[in-house]
Amino acid sequence: MNQNILFPDLQHWDAEKQAVGFQAQQAGALIPCFISLADLEKRAQRKLETEEAILNVFNQYRFDLEELAEEAIEEEDFNVLGEIWVR
Repeated sequence: MNQNILFPDLQHWDAEKQAVGFQAQQAGALIPCFISLADLEKRAQRKLETEEAILNVFNQYRFDLEELAEEAIEEEDFNVLGEIWVR
């Protein structure tokens, strides 16, 4: 893992985006990262119907998701809003 990219232990359910949001920090800048509910459900191989279930599955896969986000940041795979979306 790149020690220059940090992931604070903060995550939230974003109902508008239908995704879990989490942050990366690189050189003091906060980078918004997301994984969609659909992608989390694929990983869990089940439907996630409550915010608690969604966040529990996110935490179960957190390390892998942070690794994917880190790779996307290093490849500068930002969308037009400056966000990273993990798949």
